[in-house]
Amino acid sequence: MSNDANVRRQGTFKALARLLPFLKPYRRQFVLAGIALLVAAGATLAIPYAFKQMIDHGFGAAAGGRSIENVNATFLALFGVAAVLGVATAARFYMVSWLGERVTADIRSAVYSHVVQQSPEFFETTRSGEVLSRLTTDTTLIQSVVGTSISLALRNTLLFVGGLAMLFVTSAKLTSIILGLLVLVVVPIVLFGRRVRALSRDSQDRIADASALAGEILNAMPTVQSFTGERREAQRFGASVEQAFQTAMRRIRARSILTMLAIVLVFGAIVFVLWLGAHAVLAGSMTGGDLGQFILYASIVSGAVGALSEVMGEAQRAAGAAERLLELLALRSTIVSPLQPKPLPPRHAGGASLQLQDIGFSYPSRPDHAALAHLNLDIKPGETVAVVGPSGAGKTTLFQLLLRFYDPQSGRILLEGTDIRDLDLQVLRGAIGIVPQDTVIFSADAMENIRYGRPEASDAEVIAAAKMAAAHEFIERLPQGYASYLGERGVRLSGGQRQRIAIARALLKNPPLLLLDEATSALDAESERLVQSALEAAMVGRTTLIIAHRLATVQRADRIIVMEDGRIVETGTHASLVALGGIYANLAALQFHHVQAA
Repeated sequence: MSNDANVRRQGTFKALARLLPFLKPYRRQFVLAGIALLVAAGATLAIPYAFKQMIDHGFGAAAGGRSIENVNATFLALFGVAAVLGVATAARFYMVSWLGERVTADIRSAVYSHVVQQSPEFFETTRSGEVLSRLTTDTTLIQSVVGTSISLALRNTLLFVGGLAMLFVTSAKLTSIILGLLVLVVVPIVLFGRRVRALSRDSQDRIADASALAGEILNAMPTVQSFTGERREAQRFGASVEQAFQTAMRRIRARSILTMLAIVLVFGAIVFVLWLGAHAVLAGSMTGGDLGQFILYASIVSGAVGALSEVMGEAQRAAGAAERLLELLALRSTIVSPLQPKPLPPRHAGGASLQLQDIGFSYPSRPDHAALAHLNLDIKPGETVAVVGPSGAGKTTLFQLLLRFYDPQSGRILLEGTDIRDLDLQVLRGAIGIVPQDTVIFSADAMENIRYGRPEASDAEVIAAAKMAAAHEFIERLPQGYASYLGERGVRLSGGQRQRIAIARALLKNPPLLLLDEATSALDAESERLVQSALEAAMVGRTTLIIAHRLATVQRADRIIVMEDGRIVETGTHASLVALGGIYANLAALQFHHVQAA
């Protein structure tokens, strides 16, 4: 993460303060919660004073005959204070809980929206399970702070300040003593608070590691089971969970020590001061009501200090979560739309022209290895070009550059005469349809999976695209037809069926430039014949690039380019390249031999 070191150096409150932009839209709710908080705190601070009145003017006035009336009035006032306290507390709880849920939802949406706009470079180095952990576990911790801890911190701060002021009013001498002793509490809070914060972050990191591992294995269960790796993977996950548990226990031990020290020191100081107060009452320098009031205010202050130490622990933990989320929000994609994008020329019937001029590219994770080098290619509108070559030749990399998943380190790519870096990303990718080698099927029905190519398409247009891709018949045979749920990652479909869904999705998009990455690789002979004829019809009026090995696909191309080690080494038609006797001829001979052997 690019800003990791900077964010880690920030303090707890600075990290949490960076969440303020998510809180600002809800100032009104904060004001209402603040009013309820002030009323509840005021009602709480009024209770000890009412008890003082009851002791001194109720029980103490028994000889004058006013005891019953004073006691009744005092308890009636206490009930009124309790009623106000109940209503204000309920209002505070409702408002801060609403804020917690609302802000958490906003943060989740903001982080997710930001992540999906990152370039493939980000996903090349970051596991999806870690991102999911930050979206769930970390945001839940922030919810507890916004929805509970902030309210408790403000409430107990008010009680601490108000209670302390009333302690001075009641007995300045005893309060001065208790304050001197309470200063000792600050030292363990500061020392252990730092350790809790560091351990909280480590704990969240270990949870994210476990989530990432689980997500990776669950997405590869057929492979794990076919290699009988269930026990091994269960042990790996168990070790990861155990590591997260041990880290969490170190955090819990630190928080336990912090809480123990705070409580022992606070209450030890209070007991000592109350012992002094009891002697003052016996000596006649203090009334029983004053001592009772002092005891209650001391309890409020000590309770507030204890609660604040608990809140501080929660804040330390949430600060670690906030740091992790803010790291994601601080990321900036290397692939962005220009501030003033150029328009793409209006589409014409012949498809789009495409030029690649002296392209040089290396992947960020492999900067010393050239995936493409000095690559030049000029494709006319409506032309169908097949790209062949051995694995690692750079064929798929070429497609990734056309979609601007990456930018080349040298050279430029022109679509309709315009550098694709000058186009808005939505416009560029909207002009390109792709059928990838690894077909992606979403957890939705067949209709919505195809409609993903053009969300505003009608049902009739979706069905027409499915018919073009030879997918209509098998979809109709599904239990609910086009409304049939296809399962996560399309597990209810065969490989060929998934491929035809992806082809239908690309055809529905109706782009001027079509990229086919082994589009017929997962089809049987009959399905390939159907899809091949559909693709031929779809290629009319658009420019098409095909990565393919099957001669049935390659032979129909207007031109074939052969790539090796990121360079174009041969160009021509099927017949001319076979006659040349080079790389393509060898590939063709191997495939002919395979077909004859079959």
